[in-house]
Amino acid sequence: MTNPAALRQEILRLTREYSRQVHGGFRPAADPERNPWQEGTTIPYAGRVFTEDEVEAAVSSTLDFWLTLGKEGEAFQQELAAFLGVRHSLLVNSGSSANLIAISALTSPKLPAARRIKPGDEVITVAAGFPTTVAPIVQVGAVPVFIDADPITGNASCEQLEAAYSPGKTKAVMMAHALGNPFDLATTLAFCRKYNLWLVEDNCDALGCSYSMPRELAESLSFSEHSPGHNEDPDRVVRWTGTWDDLSTQSFYPPHHLTMGEGGAVNIVRDQKLKVIAESFRDWGRDCWCPSGIDNTCNKRFGWQLGELPAGYDHKYTYSHLGYNLKPLDPQAAIGRVQLRRLPQFIEARKQNWETLRRGLAAHEDVLEFALPTHATGWDPDRGFSWDDTGCRTDCSWFGFKIAVKPTAPFSRTELAQELDHHKIGNRMLFGGNLLRQPAFVQLRQDRPEALRVMGEMTGSDEIMNSTLFLGTFPGLTQAMLNQEIKVIADFLRVQTESCSVASSMGSGLH
Repeated sequence: MTNPAALRQEILRLTREYSRQVHGGFRPAADPERNPWQEGTTIPYAGRVFTEDEVEAAVSSTLDFWLTLGKEGEAFQQELAAFLGVRHSLLVNSGSSANLIAISALTSPKLPAARRIKPGDEVITVAAGFPTTVAPIVQVGAVPVFIDADPITGNASCEQLEAAYSPGKTKAVMMAHALGNPFDLATTLAFCRKYNLWLVEDNCDALGCSYSMPRELAESLSFSEHSPGHNEDPDRVVRWTGTWDDLSTQSFYPPHHLTMGEGGAVNIVRDQKLKVIAESFRDWGRDCWCPSGIDNTCNKRFGWQLGELPAGYDHKYTYSHLGYNLKPLDPQAAIGRVQLRRLPQFIEARKQNWETLRRGLAAHEDVLEFALPTHATGWDPDRGFSWDDTGCRTDCSWFGFKIAVKPTAPFSRTELAQELDHHKIGNRMLFGGNLLRQPAFVQLRQDRPEALRVMGEMTGSDEIMNSTLFLGTFPGLTQAMLNQEIKVIADFLRVQTESCSVASSMGSGLH
């Protein structure tokens, strides 16, 4: 009979060999074993980046056949929390589910009544972005209050926060860091502190981004410590996005900074009570906090009396919330653990890829508008970014390279997108654009006008919707792929400019 341990080792050896032979095109761009990109083949805007290590981890976990969230999940949760420097990270099955769990947790009757989000209460959010940052607000019975977005950063126009506030109704702010560009955390945190509001950071596109502010300002907002991995600076506080206040969320869908296939997480920054509540909503709404397969960690499994249940009713089948079942699988967590070890290199690759594209397209600022990090006032190829006088800074682990077509350009955003698509260059809109113009939200306003509130005309969000697209920055992009993207755009702009010049000359000759 074959020794099971030796058989397992042989299976994993063959797994690694298979992955090397079959998945060479998915290795990091900097990996010398990466298959070279062939001109004429697709350049995706994002995708899985992995080696045989991830494949082995998935197969090894599957051989154990525990399947449901277990030891790999627990280890990943601890490792992600340690990387970020938060109290807990709670794995779920997607970033959208993470947003749903985060906002649901703030509806719990276990929270102080004055802070609990109840039906009809308001949550301030931003109009431009991904729908599942906003949909959970509606799904829990709260009212999203939309502020506009800045077309340059893609982030919320935080100067509108005060106008959006409604005494006695506003309970939270929930916004995303757009395309890996942190929103104005200093202004948002000051606003939340002033009115005792919850802050939920949708960090799904921004894992590995950091935000810093002068120490005096940080301490006035009750922050004095750096996130792990940041050098000590006596004059500044530097923290990862997703670690600045109450709750944050992550996505591990393949385009994101690391992947588990599907998957996400809720980060509990400081308050242990929020961890217990979020876990309850994730796990069917149960009151018991015992992990799967483990009983009676409270030593009073049959000693509770909750609701109108009889005394001694099994705590494992006592439900304090109207919850869900949103857990991922343990093999996914095994993949995520390997990916997490790659995260520092992935972060740097995204920064470098953004810089390569920005330098390569710098000559086209007459027709293209490029993103700036929040608090930046300009970019120069020699000096980099210039900054405003707030003292706050952002360091972006870019999810994408945002381009807007200026109104004076002789072509539209759609024409540029079609040209990129013709050359098999992946590109995307800034997700839903102005979400208020999406069919679901138009219908919501028609059916229940009171279900949302809008602060003004949303001109910035409309501009993003009409003129913006983004290219990829993910760590699977090689230099050859980036060069091709730059060339295709430059060639298109040249043809468009020449065509415009010819048309102008012909028009002039008619007079």
